[in-house]
Amino acid sequence: MNTDIDLLIEYLPFLIPLVILQVGLAIFSAVHVIRHPHYRFGNMVMWLLIVVFIQFLGPLVYFTIGRGDQDAR
Repeated sequence: MNTDIDLLIEYLPFLIPLVILQVGLAIFSAVHVIRHPHYRFGNMVMWLLIVVFIQFLGPLVYFTIGRGDQDAR
């Protein structure tokens, strides 16, 4: 008989790398938002909320359309 705990243990080898990847991506993106305050639109607070609270898609959106040029000062 499969219980919820058995099911969780069965999927744990798949879930642990995803959680590590998500947390690492969120931390890397948040550090990038803080250190490079040049954005195409929006401000630092908006981008921090997006990269920290919207899993996987937030950092992807930031690096594809939100990150500004380094020379655009």
